[in-house]
Amino acid sequence: MGGMSRRLAEVARKVGVSEATVSRVLNEKPGVSDATRQAVLTALDVLGYERPTKLRGERARLVGLVLPELHNPIFPAFAEVIGGTLAQNGYTPVLCTQTAGGISESDYVDLLLQQQVSGVVFVGGLYAQADAAHDHYARLTDVNLPTVLVNAPVASLTFATVSCDDAAATEQAMNHLRQLGHTRIGLLLGPRDHVPSRRKLAAARAISERWGEPLDDRRIVHSLYSLEAGQSAAARLLKEGVTAIVCASDPMALGAIRAVRREGMSVPGDVSIVGYDDSALMNCIEPPLTTVRQPIEPMGRMVIELLLRQISSDSAITDELFFEPELVVRASTGPARE
Repeated sequence: MGGMSRRLAEVARKVGVSEATVSRVLNEKPGVSDATRQAVLTALDVLGYERPTKLRGERARLVGLVLPELHNPIFPAFAEVIGGTLAQNGYTPVLCTQTAGGISESDYVDLLLQQQVSGVVFVGGLYAQADAAHDHYARLTDVNLPTVLVNAPVASLTFATVSCDDAAATEQAMNHLRQLGHTRIGLLLGPRDHVPSRRKLAAARAISERWGEPLDDRRIVHSLYSLEAGQSAAARLLKEGVTAIVCASDPMALGAIRAVRREGMSVPGDVSIVGYDDSALMNCIEPPLTTVRQPIEPMGRMVIELLLRQISSDSAITDELFFEPELVVRASTGPARE
């Protein structure tokens, strides 16, 4: 019994109610407001205690929010919108961040299922990598857990998905550079098996065909999504003599700018750079970055709408909804110097 009373005390402290109230909730006795009952059950989940068997059918008002990393400011930005909208709807986000050598996405799924969460939102995860492990997603489908993905899953996975239109983003960036007179345009993409990068590449090939100038494979490089990886990949593009680089993320674009400067050249005087995301502070760097903005506010709100619809109706949604990106022209792009 010692463990039980300690648990009562801990939950009571967390919620700010008496131990008697916690006990009433656990034993399903009347005289507790619905809000207090929810708070007690959520506290049990948060503190990692099992709910009493009787109360297990009702899921915790927790929603897993799984992010691949926090270095790229686009992920905290999505977390802020999604977390805020969840809170407005009475749900508490549980932040699960991948760290190198840390807990895997599969482990997080197990953890969230144990916590009886009401749903899970993935913002950029293994579902977008063709060569990654996808078995753990079946565990979500098996228990019919409301799940929403942000951005482009591999074809075999059918979950509600909210994506920014990668093809449109690439066309906007390339048309902008074309209008500035650039013909030797390089592409700095994410890993080869990454679906959003595959979509960007396909769009770039299609637009190049329309221009009657098929894409030169030497002007396509794949790298990890970090500033450092972007910098070394951009250096390879500069050796091919490109006058402009379209990047698959803003941190990559910052790496590309650094690579251009390393070579003793200037942006945009010698080489124009376009980013992707329009994440925080990209208007404050020197030069302010031309980039393709993901509409994260409406995307984040749609994620929660799809999630809540599944929670209330108990039926899965499997559509992918596309949001239109917007080219934000700043000062990192300029006329081609032929």
